[in-house]
Amino acid sequence: MADGGGRGRAYIGSFTAAGGPGIVTAAVAPGTGALKVLSGLNGVRDPSYLALSARGDVLYAVSETAEGAVAAYRVSGDRPEPAGPPVPVDGNGPTHLAVHAGHVLTANYGSGSVTTVPLRADGSLAGAASGVLRHTGSGPHTPRQHGPHAHQVQPDPSGRWIVSVDLGTDSVRVCTLRDGALDMHREVALRPGSGPRHLAFHPDGTRAYVLNELTPTLVTCRWDAEEGSLKPLSEIPVLAGAPEGDAYPSGVVTSSDGRFVWTATRGEDVLSTFAVEGDDLRLVGTVICGGRWPRALTESGGFLYVANERSGEVTWFAVDPATGLPRYEGSIEVPAASCVVFD
Repeated sequence: MADGGGRGRAYIGSFTAAGGPGIVTAAVAPGTGALKVLSGLNGVRDPSYLALSARGDVLYAVSETAEGAVAAYRVSGDRPEPAGPPVPVDGNGPTHLAVHAGHVLTANYGSGSVTTVPLRADGSLAGAASGVLRHTGSGPHTPRQHGPHAHQVQPDPSGRWIVSVDLGTDSVRVCTLRDGALDMHREVALRPGSGPRHLAFHPDGTRAYVLNELTPTLVTCRWDAEEGSLKPLSEIPVLAGAPEGDAYPSGVVTSSDGRFVWTATRGEDVLSTFAVEGDDLRLVGTVICGGRWPRALTESGGFLYVANERSGEVTWFAVDPATGLPRYEGSIEVPAASCVVFD
């Protein structure tokens, strides 16, 4: 974490096809949250999304390519070291991954599927994918919803369920992980044509916030971990006014104390702040993201970090404790930046 937990490291993914350096390691300054680049590693093509093991000693990266793969790296020093060769995920264009119950899970946007890859005890990839859950369906927004497009996968806070968000089918799937494969529990339908992209759970584990990409809105949902059910409650715009064109919302995160929710919107290059008021959200305001095309948003140690893909930097913001509004603090250059994670 940026407040001095772990080893004070940030890991930044990027698109090598667009000139990115691969995986960048940065030091995080205690107190200020400032980043300083330590190293770069061009290990796999387009490591657009990253995740750390629970112990923080292994870093996993998707390779967002037509072939689709996942790679693992040891992170004991200032430069990640490969922990074996990349493993195919039997899916096209993996955009997101998570680590859960001895497996890496990847959401494969191009093929509309979620893959499970088993791990060894030391955190390295054990071999080929042990299961692939193929989504089905489509939506009314053509050509973006001609078929399924799994965009995110993650465990719920209880650890009992896996949720996958599908932009192409306007739905969230709730699954269980058994014997190395995902079993469908239920599919939750969202508004047709909304194009859900990412979901963030509230720290209390009773609510979830689904960010839509095809319409710039945020859906508050009730989450029941006992039943594995997600119930949409309300939907509000992420912008104060109507955008001139497609807005392309990208990332959503909640504050560690549960008082605020933040979103990033690429078409407007802004961050939006919402106050959590029970089951409702209130838009507090928006600020510019400090770059162009904010692809991903991360909170760590009381700071917000933004991967600005098209302007090629990672910016960071302090957060006003009363309003939740971000205040720009600084940036580092990372061409084609796509995500930031912290140990």
